[in-house]
Amino acid sequence: MIAGVRGTLSAKSGERITVTTPGGVSYELSVPLGVLERLPAEGAAVDLRTVLVVRDDAWLLFGFDSDYDRSVFQRLLAATGVGPRIALALVSTLGAPRVVRALKESDFATLCTVPGIGKKTAERMVLELKDKFGDLAAPGGGTPTISPVAEQAVQALVNLGFAPPDADRAVRAALSVDGASGTAELIRGALKLLTRTR
Repeated sequence: MIAGVRGTLSAKSGERITVTTPGGVSYELSVPLGVLERLPAEGAAVDLRTVLVVRDDAWLLFGFDSDYDRSVFQRLLAATGVGPRIALALVSTLGAPRVVRALKESDFATLCTVPGIGKKTAERMVLELKDKFGDLAAPGGGTPTISPVAEQAVQALVNLGFAPPDADRAVRAALSVDGASGTAELIRGALKLLTRTR
């Protein structure tokens, strides 16, 4: 079990980052959008909590900068039909506190805004997970872990006609290249990447 990774942030690309430990071992991790926003520049020190998901075809490592986010991710995996990619999309799109609130309040509409979540999946998640978060205290009184800037940028791109997964990936990529910036700058950077791939 790999419970955490501490070292130098050596690469950022979309949802994946690479952390190199003092011993010279490099780990590739997938992280939620909120974590990506808060990461320092490449070359800086990072300390992340991790979840290792072992499958027949791969070992996948996911990184978080708070125990709360990691716990929410782990509990999402307990739901039928929810794999690590959907759990990551939930935490990335909504932020962990908002995911928990949506499950507790049976807010199917909010859950269905996440790429890969349909009505049946949302209903099953609420049924299985609604009462599984009572012992978790949300950090900062429930402050979302995704910034309003990134959330607004993704929503603006969706309003322009881009699919939510594409908008999410483009905002991630723009953050990786330019770091955190204003909404307008983030939208422009993401649009450049989206139009380049069309």
